[in-house]
Parts: sequence; structure tokens; C-alpha cells
Amino acid sequence: MRIGLAADNGAWHKARLLAALTALGATPVLFSLADVTVETGYPEPLRVPGFDGALPDGVLLRTIAGGTFEATTMRLGVLHALVAAGTVVWNGPSAIERSVDKAMTSLLLARHRIPTPETFVLSRRDAAAAVVAREAAPGRPLVLKPLFGSQGEGLQLITRPEELPPEELVGRVYYLQRYVARRDGAWQDYRVFVCAGRAVAGMIREGDGWITNVHRGGRPLPWRPPARAAELAEAAAAAVGCGYTGIDLVEDGEGGFQVLEVNSMPAWSGLQQVTSVDIAREVAAGFLAAVRTGQAPRLVAL
Repeated sequence: MRIGLAADNGAWHKARLLAALTALGATPVLFSLADVTVETGYPEPLRVPGFDGALPDGVLLRTIAGGTFEATTMRLGVLHALVAAGTVVWNGPSAIERSVDKAMTSLLLARHRIPTPETFVLSRRDAAAAVVAREAAPGRPLVLKPLFGSQGEGLQLITRPEELPPEELVGRVYYLQRYVARRDGAWQDYRVFVCAGRAVAGMIREGDGWITNVHRGGRPLPWRPPARAAELAEAAAAAVGCGYTGIDLVEDGEGGFQVLEVNSMPAWSGLQQVTSVDIAREVAAGFLAAVRTGQAPRLVAL
């Protein structure tokens, strides 16, 4: 099999995935999506470095480098072109688009009746202010999140309409989600790692404040997801169409869980510290099995 590993950053994750793929008998070619070109003078106009004019049978995508809107659009177009040509891509471009856009993630979760905190997505500040006036209050905030964002960056608790930033500072989209506090007051939530449709590992994320992301100083703690958490995470992964993903959960106060976010390019260095499961090997094995069968994760209808 012709296998590519597309990774623009994250040396630790790249090294783990390369080692896992190699241990499972693959010979992966490491490349960056930024180096893929379209050249119409060749029989195959999509030129992927390291494949001598051919296309890979499978591409395991670790990261897409940040860049301009145009650069990101081209790189996603490359992934769509690979999928259209029969290459198995984990995670595929449609799953990435569905998860990076938090509004689409929330829409998919709601349509599939997957429990998630109540969410409001609006384009105008006056409409967002009306929602805040109706839904928020001291001690009952909404969380304002960037529509495109990760690792806990740019989050803000909102209790009054006047706390909303102007439209130009939020990309003219207000993504507001009900803040769900734990009954015991602890700053904790949960991450479940799902691969090939199965929850393979989990952790508690504990913080000194309400933002618990490990990237922002949260502490990973061992946790074996109970069946209801594992099943919820698996359902969320299927709804978005991810081959591998980190699902963020919060307790609902009634013995169950709700889905906060679906991450299509999840980091797992924190999780690896508190689990005996070799996450990179799970990802590599699931990906190679999909390439052998030619079966990428099925995308459910919007």
C-alpha cells in the first residue's frame, strides 16, 4: 500500500504515528499539504510529494497548517480531490469541515438527538444580545466561543448583553453555548478518544479555572469511560464522520453526559500520560484497516 502521513507540525505526534505505521508493516511517506501542487500538464494533475506521479492509497492526516483563507481552501480541495480519486483519507475533508465549524457540529449533534448543551449561533450582535438577555444571568452564563478555534483559546463567559464584543471581533458570528457547571463546583470535564467507531481511551481534565484544556494548563487524570460516556462519544464521532477523534464531554447533573465538542485533529500527548493504551497504534491500525478495505467513515446526511 502507498501510505502518506500529512503533518505540518507537532513533532511528538508525527514521530509516534510514523513509528506505529512502520511497526504495522507500512512504509509511510511524510509530506505537507502545503507542498502538494496541481499541474495540469501531467496525466495525474494532483502532485503529491514522494509518490512519483501516482496517488497514495491512503493518507493519514494529522494537521493542516494554519494560513490564509485561500491556502486553507486549497488544502481542503486537495483532500477532496484525493477522496474523489479513491484515496482513503483519515480524517476526510468533510469530517474536518463539519468539526472545525462548531455551528455545523452543533447542528449535526442536535439532528441526531445527541445530548449537547443548548447552543445559539447568530450573525448579528443585536440578535445575540437578545439571546443573552433572555437566556443568561449572573450565575447562569453562556459561553462565547470562536466559531473556528481549539484548545480553549478565545473563550468568554457572558452574563449580560453589554459584555458581547463587536461583530468584527468574532468574525461576525456569535456562537453561544449554555455553560454547564458541575454540582460539586470542581473544574473538570472529560475527553474520550474514539478510533474506528470505538472508544479506546479517556481522561479527566482538571483545571484551576473553568477552562480545563491541557494546552491551557489543565491536568490529565486517569479515567475509564463508563458505557454511557463511551456510547455517547461513539455516536458523536459517527454523526460528524470522523475516523479518529477526541470527544469532549461534560456531566449533565443527572447521571449522564453531554457532548461539548468533536475534534477532528485531536492531540493526545496529555491523554497518553494517563492511559496504557497506545493511542498512535490504535489510530494507525484503524487507518490501515480502512485503507485495506477501501472503506472510509460513512458520512451521515445533514
